[in-house]
Amino acid sequence: MLELLKRSNKAIGVKQTLKVVEANNAKIVFIARDADEKITGGVKELCMINSIEIFYADTMKQLGKACGIEVGASAVCLLK
Repeated sequence: MLELLKRSNKAIGVKQTLKVVEANNAKIVFIARDADEKITGGVKELCMINSIEIFYADTMKQLGKACGIEVGASAVCLLK
């Protein structure tokens, strides 16, 4: 699933992901398993409310690399 991130329109980071999910413009959300629950909890909750599928990456580093950035990412979403 992470391969989708390289070639798709996406929002990277918790703040950007929250904005997209709130606007109901997210297809799929990716969350790093090693990200702090305090940071990603709001994203998970909104995804459940809006019936958006969540996929998990093992690490923030892995998720960031899949997005083509040099730093880790806690959350990323694919745009509709």
